[in-house]
Amino acid sequence: MSLHVAGDLLSARARARLAVQAQPAYYACMQYTLRNVPKALDQALRRRAHRANKSLNEVAIEALGEALGVSATPIRRRDLREIAGSWEDDPLTDEVLDEQRRIDPDLWR
Repeated sequence: MSLHVAGDLLSARARARLAVQAQPAYYACMQYTLRNVPKALDQALRRRAHRANKSLNEVAIEALGEALGVSATPIRRRDLREIAGSWEDDPLTDEVLDEQRRIDPDLWR
């Protein structure tokens, strides 16, 4: 298959150059069509779009970026890494906790 420009047949080299030049434009505005979007996901995206006063498209792209870790503003996830393994024994705390755990038989009558 060959391309005609102003009646001239493009050579293979010219077609290759044209393809290389067109590729960034093609990928710059890539479009997707999503089908069978679950109702709960659709509702969540629409709620987020409404709250943020953004289009459904903007919100969907942001959500995809966040989920894949490639969003413009990374989300800081919190975990217990900074406190894991930092427990220190405290005899006074242990004593207070033991006192709280004692069952008073008179209260259970």
